[in-house]
Amino acid sequence: MLRRLVQTFLLFAAVILSSHAAGFSHAGWDALLKKHVVVLRGGQATQVDYAGFKTDRVTLTQYLSSTSGVGRADFDRWSKPEQLAFLINAYNAWTVELILSAYPDVSSIKDLGSFLQSPWKKRFIPLLGETRSLDDIEQGLIRGSGRYQEPRVHFAVNCASIGCPALRPEAYVAERLDAQLEDATQKFLSDRSRNRPEDDALKVSSIFKWYRGDFEQGWRGASSLGGFLALYREALGLPAETANRLAAGKMHIDFLPYDWRLNASSGKGG
Repeated sequence: MLRRLVQTFLLFAAVILSSHAAGFSHAGWDALLKKHVVVLRGGQATQVDYAGFKTDRVTLTQYLSSTSGVGRADFDRWSKPEQLAFLINAYNAWTVELILSAYPDVSSIKDLGSFLQSPWKKRFIPLLGETRSLDDIEQGLIRGSGRYQEPRVHFAVNCASIGCPALRPEAYVAERLDAQLEDATQKFLSDRSRNRPEDDALKVSSIFKWYRGDFEQGWRGASSLGGFLALYREALGLPAETANRLAAGKMHIDFLPYDWRLNASSGKGG
């Protein structure tokens, strides 16, 4: 009897250790994205089938519950790519959940806020041992932690709006995170509806105004917004000479209005 109990305990321990070794699984979220995200313009933008997500809400809830089950101590033991992929996916999945709380009677994520509180300040997310808001994830855990220093995250987190960078039609994963972030950045900057040279100036998304400091912290040697954007001159459609002027601060940068309409593929917000 004792031998059988020991064998059972060892088997259980092996399963637990195997689970930790394999890392956190984003497979459920990945399947939902592949099913319910509509790719536009070669991936420069996407629309979201929120009605489809609502039909598959049980699967979404299971994934969200799995994110809530991660303890802070386990999270802190993960590699930085594992942590960042987890936080990006959690942010995007909980944003979808927030939209579903009112869908289809919502035309913008801003509808879900109030005079006293923006939707990003709502504390409804059980994550890493606390009840958090979307802002807590992005501004606190990602940007405010100082762990990642990764400006490209702004092209990965999605605020359910047309003006946002695309919601990627797959989950972010640690082993491909750098390539996924680079692809998201290239695709967003190549979208002429949101970033374009015009009248001897560069007109870019307001994301670069709101988070300017993140693009000026020396990532790949860029200590200015112009320097960061010059790194992506090909995506922006800039000749080398123009990119040099941009990096040197000799080209004016304007910020385009942000489109807060819901990024829905159908229904009221579509």
